[in-house]
Formats: sequence, C-alpha cells, structure tokens
Amino acid sequence: MAASITLKPLKEQVIVITGATSGIGLVTARMAAQKGARVVFGARAEDAVRNLENELNKSGTQAAGVVADVTSEADLRKLANMAIQRFGGFDTWVNNAGVSIYGEIMDVPVSEERKLFETNYWGYVQGSRIAVSYLREHGGALINIGSVASDRAIPLQGSYCASKHAVKAFTDTLRVELEHHNAPVSVTLIKPTAIDTPFFRHAATYMDAQPVEPSPMYAPETVAEAILHAAENPVRDLLIGDMAPLQSAMGQLTPKLGDKFVGAMMFDGQKSQRQPGPGDNQTLDRATSNLQERGNYDEAYTMETSVYTKAAMNPLLTGAIAVGAGLAIAAMLRGSGSFSKTS
Repeated sequence: MAASITLKPLKEQVIVITGATSGIGLVTARMAAQKGARVVFGARAEDAVRNLENELNKSGTQAAGVVADVTSEADLRKLANMAIQRFGGFDTWVNNAGVSIYGEIMDVPVSEERKLFETNYWGYVQGSRIAVSYLREHGGALINIGSVASDRAIPLQGSYCASKHAVKAFTDTLRVELEHHNAPVSVTLIKPTAIDTPFFRHAATYMDAQPVEPSPMYAPETVAEAILHAAENPVRDLLIGDMAPLQSAMGQLTPKLGDKFVGAMMFDGQKSQRQPGPGDNQTLDRATSNLQERGNYDEAYTMETSVYTKAAMNPLLTGAIAVGAGLAIAAMLRGSGSFSKTS
C-alpha cells in the first residue's frame, strides 16, 4: 500500500455501502452510523431502503438510501451521485452485495451462474470503477468484500467460489495499477470465513437440502469492524475468523490436503435439515426486505469475536495471532471446518 495514502477518521467520513439492508452490509451501515460517519447506502428492496434510512436518520446520523441493483451501472452511478449531491462526495466505498448458489457444477444451469456473476463480479467491477473515478482525484478507500473461498474453493458452491476468485484477481490488479500511478486510494480485500447472516437462507439451491455451513460461524460484527478499520487504515487485505488463515493456507500451500479436507467435510456439512421459509432461496431474482442481520441457524455455533482478526488489525498483537491460529488448528483437528460466506 502506498505510504502517501492518508484516510480520514470515520467520524469525518462519508461511506457508501452496497447491499446494505441485510447481513454484513446492514451491520456495517449501522456501526458506521454509530461511529459518526455519514452513510449512503444502496439495496434492491425499496421498503427496506426507506426503513433503514429512517432508522439511521432518527438515530442522529445523516444517511441517504438509494434503491439500487448493483447489476445496473446506472443504479450505481445514482448511489455515487447521491453521496456527492447530499454530502459533497464520499471517502470510502464498500462493495458488499453478494448472492450464492448451492449445487454441484453439473446440476446448476449456466444461466443461473451468469446471474450470480452479474452481482458478485460485475457489480464489483462497475462499483469499483465508479468509486475510483472519484477517489483518485480526492483520496479515500475502496473496500471489496471477498471470501476465504477465493483462496480455497469448496464443492457445492463452484460459481460462488469462482466469482470470489475473480474479485480477488480484479482487486489485486486494480490495487497495483493505482499504486503505479500514485493514486491516493487504499484498496482492501476483506476475506471472511462463514458468517452468521441470512446468506444461507437467501442462496439458491439445487441440492436436496437447505444450505448451511459447519460450525463455527462468526458474527457479522467481526466483518463490519474490519471494514471500518480498513476505512481508516490503509491495509491490503484482512482474513476474518480464526479458521480463515488455515483455510487460506490449505488453498495456497497444501492444495491436495485441502482437496481431501473439503471433500470429506463440505458435502454433507453444507446441508441443513431445516425447512425453507418464506422468501428463502430467491435472492438471485428477488430482493429481501426484512432488515435481518443474522441467520440464526440452530445447527451452527456463532463466535462473537475472532482473536486472529482482532490481532491482524493490531500488528502489536502478534502473540494473539498465534493463539488464533492455534484455535483454528484445534477446531480442524476436532473435525469442524467452516468456509466462506458473506453478505
């Protein structure tokens, strides 16, 4: 990261967030508002956008919501223009909106995979280009929400993993190009492990079961804290969750061992016994509007904090990083293993 980049304190910032009415995006919008930032956010469901806008403004925050689908470049430009018109610009842009599909590659229609890429990849490309066009002149942070699945792919989510691999490559390339031109833009990739959000309820499924992840999951606040840390501190990337560094290493350092591990853990481990509820499995085509932060999965345990991630955000806590890695190894040896999952 270029040493010349200086980011404002959050209380002096205008932060733009996509996919902000559910899960990580919703927690981040609320947390940013609590910390004094002005918040501009987008999501597809108009009633959810208006309800969140009213909630944030009543709490004393200056907030503006835009009904926006990230697959539409015009909608993303409306989001940027709202920040400029209402608050004079923006300091941080967070690409967060995401969807998933569960099922073996040969069972998922290519047309559905294309829909997923429109959101998970092209939405990020278009959002990043719009954000950078402004930030390279004014300075600030671009934060893309990826996944540890970009380092270690898993079965039954081929298209999701592929989209997150693509986001990682795009983000890494954009960062280097901006550094080459000495642009005052911090570019961060956040890579969560499994997070307790409605993500698994929302995902389309071609399995004979509802999607879930093996324990442990992590609270969405762990991701929101990392996002807001990156809004104030130039950082290249952050792994979220004590299991995440081990999962990442399995993809990069021990891929054959990683193949065996995910093959053993991630077929039955991603299938839940719960029955689908109203609106489940529909976010490829239909927005949700209930402002829900967590998924509340009975079969999964949620960790409220990550020792590893907190330490990674504070370089002086190297001992805590070692503790977090130890916890991850212990969890793996017990036969548990959670991967990916964001919005």
